Amino acid sequence: MSRVLITGGAGFIGSHLAARRLAAGDEVVILDNFNEFYDPTLKEDNVSALEDHDTLKVVRGDIRDPAALENALSCGEVDVVVHLAAMPGVRPSVEAPALYFDVNCTGTARLLEAVVRQAPGARFVFGSSSSVYGDLCPAPFREDEAGDRPISPYAASKRAGELQVYVAHRLQGLEACSLRFFTVYGPRQRPEMAIHKFTRLIDLGQEVVIFGDGSARRDFTYVTDIVDGIESAMERRPEYRVYNLGESRTVTVLETVQIIAAALGKEPVVRHAEPCEGDVPVTYADISRARKELGYDPKVDLRRGIELFVSWFREEQESRAGDRA
Repeated sequence: MSRVLITGGAGFIGSHLAARRLAAGDEVVILDNFNEFYDPTLKEDNVSALEDHDTLKVVRGDIRDPAALENALSCGEVDVVVHLAAMPGVRPSVEAPALYFDVNCTGTARLLEAVVRQAPGARFVFGSSSSVYGDLCPAPFREDEAGDRPISPYAASKRAGELQVYVAHRLQGLEACSLRFFTVYGPRQRPEMAIHKFTRLIDLGQEVVIFGDGSARRDFTYVTDIVDGIESAMERRPEYRVYNLGESRTVTVLETVQIIAAALGKEPVVRHAEPCEGDVPVTYADISRARKELGYDPKVDLRRGIELFVSWFREEQESRAGDRA
């Protein structure tokens, strides 16, 4: 049995990881501030689904708050810290860069400081993003690319987080790695994320706005594949490394809308708009290092993943309709 601290553990990826580790018999500590970036009741639902486990502890607090960090790390000897808490999203970061750097950089620095002080033997897994590659790296993206040309505050804050983790590894001997996630989707996905938003709008018969001509390509990755990669990284204890976790396949945004519409059995209403600042034309993971060193092997292709997501989405709609009745 291990004790795992998951920052952002009430969120999308974090709650899936927490469920997996609780089922495996681990003790799990979730640190989450349940902020209002999206409806906090969704995070409450994620946590309530886990509360039948007596090995779960939920700490409500911010990663920038030293008291919250001390509380989360004082639950017993922590073996692994998986750091997923962050202000997410490329487009909103353009409107609030100072907030993104405060949460994602200052928060990460304070977490690292607390872990080195209170749990010096813990392994540290940092949830980064494919956005660090910007729009200049040749596809598929390799982990040894410098990643020094991000084009959004969110991307820059994630690259800064990777560097902070590396410094803690070099100076304090923290055993750590960074995982660059590629366009994660699946059940419990945040409502503003593409596949969830497209599904909701198509189901309602409402207009789907695509920024640009729809030819932008994304490496959509199903959440269970991401959790597989995180778990493998939790077990590895070598020098600091960066790993891509993606499906290593791409599809255009317009094709994605069509796949979702087919799964719903409905026709999409599409409108094109001007491209957004910070968006990149392609995300595409080279996962050869993760395959070799982590045994990472994504199993859920996009069509199957969307089928699974639509099934979950319909169940959620029925459940909420029942609650309102």
